[in-house]
Amino acid sequence: MLKARVLSALVLIPPAFALLYLGGWWFTALVALFGALAAYEGFTMLRHAGYAPFTWLGISIVLILIFHGAGHPNGPDLSFVLSGLIMLSLARALVRTTPQSAIDWALTLALALYLGLLMRYGPLLRNHPLGLHWVLAALITTWITDSAAYFIGLRFGRHRLAPQLSPQKSWEGAVGGWVVGVVAGTAYLPFLVPGLTPIQAATLAAAVCTVAPIGDLAESMIKRQCGMKDSGHLIPGHGGAFDRIDSLLFVFPTVYLFATLWG
Repeated sequence: MLKARVLSALVLIPPAFALLYLGGWWFTALVALFGALAAYEGFTMLRHAGYAPFTWLGISIVLILIFHGAGHPNGPDLSFVLSGLIMLSLARALVRTTPQSAIDWALTLALALYLGLLMRYGPLLRNHPLGLHWVLAALITTWITDSAAYFIGLRFGRHRLAPQLSPQKSWEGAVGGWVVGVVAGTAYLPFLVPGLTPIQAATLAAAVCTVAPIGDLAESMIKRQCGMKDSGHLIPGHGGAFDRIDSLLFVFPTVYLFATLWG
């Protein structure tokens, strides 16, 4: 499992970093791709649980939300298209007229809004004047706290953090990952983000290390209620696209808030 995770990372990181470095519509397209894949996996999980979401309408809403909210200068105004898709999804529910049509529509819209509204903060953050630095801060800090939690939990984990949602996670891993992430972030973030003070670095690292596992557990809740262990098998050793972005759904908006406050 660990070997597959490492090999997948070695293959995927270089092209992803290249698009991140290019920024603009290139990075927005990367975020949109992961958003669409995660939405497809999410709707597949809902189908596995016996629901009938409007998959392609939901994916379309996710893409429109990401592109509409990306904040690119002279970008198209897609609010009318978004409104049309929402109305179309409700009309689809009316036409279906099954006993759970309203539930299927509500689940479609909820998942689409969850993924689209939160993922759009990735391009927004990249479009900041120091966007490359801020996005790297988000990604690296998330990776450090997640990896530390995994290895510390694997070695010392005894007390289950949320046994009904994610049986493998432990309090030892969660606390250890948080401490390692905050210490590492305090040390390296002032060098990564120009102008960031040590206190700001510690605050940012603490915030990221707090919200990242919440995003992970939020997806775990969806997976468990749908009877799934992983959202998919797209990335060997990592699961699906949804599994890869679950923490970032909470991290991107959090880092964007700090980037906006501190400039």
